[in-house]
Amino acid sequence: MTDPIILFPLLFCTGFIAGTIDAVAGGGGLITLPVLLGAGFPPQLALGTNKFQSTFGSFTASLYYWRNDNSLHRETKRIALFTFLGALAGTIAVQQIDNAMLTYIIPFLLAGIFLYTLFSPSLGIKNKTPRMSVLLFGVIFGTSLGFYDGFFGPGTGSFWTFAFIFFLGLDITTSTGKTKILNFVSNIVSLAVFLWKGSVWFLAGIVMASGQILGARYGAKLVINNGTKFIRPVFLTMVFFTIVKVVWITFF
Repeated sequence: MTDPIILFPLLFCTGFIAGTIDAVAGGGGLITLPVLLGAGFPPQLALGTNKFQSTFGSFTASLYYWRNDNSLHRETKRIALFTFLGALAGTIAVQQIDNAMLTYIIPFLLAGIFLYTLFSPSLGIKNKTPRMSVLLFGVIFGTSLGFYDGFFGPGTGSFWTFAFIFFLGLDITTSTGKTKILNFVSNIVSLAVFLWKGSVWFLAGIVMASGQILGARYGAKLVINNGTKFIRPVFLTMVFFTIVKVVWITFF
C-alpha cells in the first residue's frame, strides 16, 4: 500500500475533486475508486471505504441544496421513503443473486440517456408538464432506482436526474438537487452493510470525507449559482465516462 505521507494528501485531494464533480453531475466514484485501488486497497476494503467517504459528500451536497432551494422540499420525503425501501431490498438481494445480467444492460440504458440528452438541447432548461404524479413516480423510480443503487450502482445519479427531467418535467438544476438527496438515502443503506462486514478503513475514509465535504459544498454552490448551462456539459461528460467504465469492466 502507498506510503501514508503520500497517501493521505492524495486521498484528501481526490475527495475534494470527486465531491465537487459529484455534487454537480454525479460520477465521483469514477475518480475515487480507481485511486483507492491504485493505492493498494483490497477490492472489498476499497468499495467500503469509498462508500463511507462518498456518503459524507452526498450528505453535504444534499444539505446545501435543501437549504438553498425550497423547491426540493415538496414531495421529496415521500420519494425518499420508497428509495430507502428499494435500496434495502437491493442490498439484501445482491448478497443472493448474481448481478452479471445488469452489467450488460446498463451501458445501453446509459447510452440512451446520453444520446437523448445530447440531441435535446432544451431538455431540463425549464419546468414542463409532468408525465405522472409524484406518488406514482416515487413508487416506480424510488423503489427501482433505490433497489438498483443497493444492488449494483453505477450511473444511479444519471438515471435519477434524467427521470426527474423526463417524467416530472423538472429543470436540470432542481433535478440535480433532488438526485443528491436520494443518492444519500440509498448510500446510507449500502454503507450500513459495509460497516457490518468491517470493510471500511476509517482513517483513510475520514481523510477522503474531509475533502468530499469541502468539494460537495463547493460543487453544490456552483450549481445553485450557475444553473442549467453549467450542469448540462458536466452531466453529459460524466454519463459518457460512466458508460466507458461499465463497458470496460463488462467486456474487457
